[in-house]
Amino acid sequence: MTSGVLEVQGLTIQFGGLKAVNDLSFCLNQGSIYGIIGPNGAGKTTVFNLLTGVYKPSAGRIRVSGKDIVGLEPFEITACGLARTFQNVRLFREQTVLENMLIPMDRDPARPQFGLLSSLFRVRPVVVNDLCKERDAMDLLRILGIENRAEHLAQSLPYGEQRRLEIARALATGSRIILLDEPAAGMNPQEKIELMKIISDLRVRLNLTILLIEHDMKLVMGICEKILVLNYGERIAEGTPLEIQNNSQVIDAYLGSQRSPM
Repeated sequence: MTSGVLEVQGLTIQFGGLKAVNDLSFCLNQGSIYGIIGPNGAGKTTVFNLLTGVYKPSAGRIRVSGKDIVGLEPFEITACGLARTFQNVRLFREQTVLENMLIPMDRDPARPQFGLLSSLFRVRPVVVNDLCKERDAMDLLRILGIENRAEHLAQSLPYGEQRRLEIARALATGSRIILLDEPAAGMNPQEKIELMKIISDLRVRLNLTILLIEHDMKLVMGICEKILVLNYGERIAEGTPLEIQNNSQVIDAYLGSQRSPM
């Protein structure tokens, strides 16, 4: 396996007698958009939980830009440059959109850190840093198309815009490897089309590497350069969208004996 910004080798986790993920290996190159698909219960979200430190693997290695992150806490993994979104939107619902953005910016290791007294007395470097954070937060909101919502409470946003805000919050950590867990869930067709464009634009503008789980095959096939297919925690196929669409094992996993294209 060639080296990349995210390398997974022999990843395994066992819950009791069940191997939820078994001997999984894959590699993401810088700037790529990579998808993970599979039937419900295939182990997709478990993989994300392993990559982000929510679960500790029973075996295997995970490297981010060459650094082994197995055993690190989730906040330490974020500091290494890997951040995620969740299936269920997780926002500070009673805070404004802008306030939601400023909180994760303190996780960006590139930003200066200040002690309690400096923050309490609002010394000039603290004020300058806060202004820079607001500017950068607004820039990200602008890219996601929700800058006009900055002063609105997060809970007041339509569901599709809450999804966009969660992506913006992941970017606010300064991470350049972003894991999107079913980003199109609950969106209508027009919102999904807009999301596809946003993801593609983000990759180019911010030099991101994107790994996503998604059930919407049109979205996956439309933006991913490579796709990994899981079933019962094991890899059954990996390849380009065209290769995956025509793979008999993939068709069987999704449709059983019905041999029609995806």
